Amino acid sequence: MSDRYFQLIDEIVQATLQGKISSKGQVYQMLLKKVTTGTGEIFERCLEERLVTTQQQSDNASSEYKQAKAMRALRALQTINSEWERVQEQKQVSAVITTAVNDITKAPLAERLTILLRVIDPNQQQVLNLQQLALLAKNLQQQAQQITDPESATQMQMLSSGITAGLASWQRLEEHLVSWIYDQSRGQIGFEGSPERRGPWALWAKKVNSPLPQSLFQTLAFDQPLNEWAQKNLTLELDSWVEVAVILQCLQRGLVAWSEKMVYDSKLGTSLSISTFMFFAVIWSQLANALNQTLNINQRERLVDGCFQITLQILRAFAQRQYFPLYGGVFASLNGQYLKNALDYLDEPLRRVEGTQEKARILTLLGYSLRAQGQYDRANDFHQEALEIARDAGDRICEIASFNHLSRIAVAQKNYESAINYSQRALMLSRQTGDKLGEANALANLGYSEVFQAQQQEQVEPEIYESAIHYLQQGKELLERLGDRQSQALCFSSLGIAHVVIQKPQQAIAYLGQGWQAAQFSGDLYLQGLNLAYLAQACYSLQDIEQAIYTGSLGAYLLEQIGSNDWRQAAGLLTILQGQFGAEAFQTLLAQQRSKIIPVIGVDGYDYIPQLLEKYRDSI
Repeated sequence: MSDRYFQLIDEIVQATLQGKISSKGQVYQMLLKKVTTGTGEIFERCLEERLVTTQQQSDNASSEYKQAKAMRALRALQTINSEWERVQEQKQVSAVITTAVNDITKAPLAERLTILLRVIDPNQQQVLNLQQLALLAKNLQQQAQQITDPESATQMQMLSSGITAGLASWQRLEEHLVSWIYDQSRGQIGFEGSPERRGPWALWAKKVNSPLPQSLFQTLAFDQPLNEWAQKNLTLELDSWVEVAVILQCLQRGLVAWSEKMVYDSKLGTSLSISTFMFFAVIWSQLANALNQTLNINQRERLVDGCFQITLQILRAFAQRQYFPLYGGVFASLNGQYLKNALDYLDEPLRRVEGTQEKARILTLLGYSLRAQGQYDRANDFHQEALEIARDAGDRICEIASFNHLSRIAVAQKNYESAINYSQRALMLSRQTGDKLGEANALANLGYSEVFQAQQQEQVEPEIYESAIHYLQQGKELLERLGDRQSQALCFSSLGIAHVVIQKPQQAIAYLGQGWQAAQFSGDLYLQGLNLAYLAQACYSLQDIEQAIYTGSLGAYLLEQIGSNDWRQAAGLLTILQGQFGAEAFQTLLAQQRSKIIPVIGVDGYDYIPQLLEKYRDSI
């Protein structure tokens, strides 16, 4: 066999030198036909030996002619090597497709969709590209023609036609993948909003012809509930749902790939990537919930399980990204109605997955979001579970992040001794492992916790507060070197709040202003709102009423929109000012800030502020 392969290699090289081979495709076809299945390792050893020998001939050539000839032979061998890699890849793909078709054919009808979704999972070692998906569809169609059972054959045909229709729809959408981003005239890039404002859904709805994806995109464009959409547009046809799965996967993967290549603005690219992962995961979870409410138990299981399966695939892919925000929440990714219910939507699919490193990281992301909404006990459970999983998986970075998050929850619950303990453990472990981001957050948490503990114990010695603020300053300086804007926003916020607590409003305003700016850059709505709420308090202490109304209004609105109970702090301050000046005078002062407020939260947000204050008064 070795002699045979040496002869094949030499024949290809000679044919190349004689000009008889005009393309790499010829080499590919020769290898495909003449290398016997199961003998690839023998061929590779022969090729490696020829490469080494020819390289030596080139290096030791006694004349330029011999060296040039050896170099031409070497290039021919390198072509053989690259085409052999193509052959191996093609054989792997063929094996995957053959196995997939066999598994789908043998599976019970109710499980075939699950197996197909597993095959096209982007987390698989062998990820199928568009051409390979088309080949899978062709093989499924051929298999359907050989099945005698009508119901089974029809289902195989539906799986095939669903993939084909999804790929055809993607071809129509591909050129419009990112055009909507450039069309947005102002504001942060986002997926939410009406068609007249922003988002891709209305545009994409016009480009697809199939009823199910078209109606889904229109519903998303108008931010309408998916359970209402499911009741009106529901189809149980398997091919339609496979088409939607293929389209959304292509859109998501295409957007992430484009975002990750945004060299000119890597921060914006990262923000869009995070937003894409989270938004598409929430869409699939919403679809699962909508189908669960609409269908009877016999009809829904297959489609609901499929939706949750895709949700987990997206979250797992996201958790493996280097930019996964261990110190952020879904507030950096989602706005509008999707954000308010995201935690509930993602809770169920997470219940279905065993403890893995990816699950620990996802729990950390959601735990942060729960804490921001004031759900401290539930957030604590998420972070405790993440801590255990991260330890078992050896994910020290996530373990440190869990300690840091547990410290912030303890502060929120006024358990300052536990907060200090958690932050000290995070600090120690981060220094042992060299996790600078974890260390910076631990320093910020330690200082923050000590400020509140000193206040609780009514300690007045300035050196106690100076020591605590020193930790905060250390964290700030480290984060400035690291350039992590999410954590910088948290640290500036902590420094600002600490100075509010010790009644130094002028210094507080400087830190909180920087915290707001950093939070805007990272897109974290919770930290934006929190910094604004405390800015309002600091401005009020200095009797800067206009700024207090401006920042308080923005803070109350942003925090209420994401479901955080902290909106009540800013609303309470505004209500006090309203009582001091009278309703009419207060409205005049608010109107004076209109031109500054609208660019941040829009006309609808500005008009909602009086309703928000009324909501606060009614709840007292």
